[in-house]
Amino acid sequence: MDMNALEETAARFAQDYEQHSHVFATAESCTGGLIGAAITEIAGSSAWFDRGFITYTNEAKQQLLGVSEQVLVQWGAVSVQTACQMVSGALNHSSADIAVAVTGIAGPGGGTELKPVGTVCIAFKRRSDDSCHVKCHHFPGNRSEVRKATVLEALNGLLTLSSGKSLEGYEQRQTSGEPL
Repeated sequence: MDMNALEETAARFAQDYEQHSHVFATAESCTGGLIGAAITEIAGSSAWFDRGFITYTNEAKQQLLGVSEQVLVQWGAVSVQTACQMVSGALNHSSADIAVAVTGIAGPGGGTELKPVGTVCIAFKRRSDDSCHVKCHHFPGNRSEVRKATVLEALNGLLTLSSGKSLEGYEQRQTSGEPL
């Protein structure tokens, strides 16, 4: 994937805002702010981008997004459970309408047999929903390629939800017990 695909996708946020007026937030771990950077590449992005949380450590996930220590211990940082709590936290601490959260193993190290390098859990949530849409992906490639694939999937997912469509291949998990 080249940078043109990211730039073209980011440009669609201006068009989306004109049609739907949704505001977005991000909670990023393995991408380190690349999703927010892509969205804000377009002039005027303060109209549709509220804020981004870069929560690379478990401590940051807990402090900034309210991810529970129990979830991190039981399921790990790279899990659908953590991703759902991250996306709920992004909405709880922003004025966004729709948020995305990503947590994964970009490599080259850190992978395990159960969670190899390239495993990235992505969660999306609308403020009006009681559930998040979540999926663990297995992106091929080196660190840079895994991160770029994650960013593109996140951007496309945000735009899909904003347009009122459903995310194919994503599981819906109840989050109604979490504060919003």
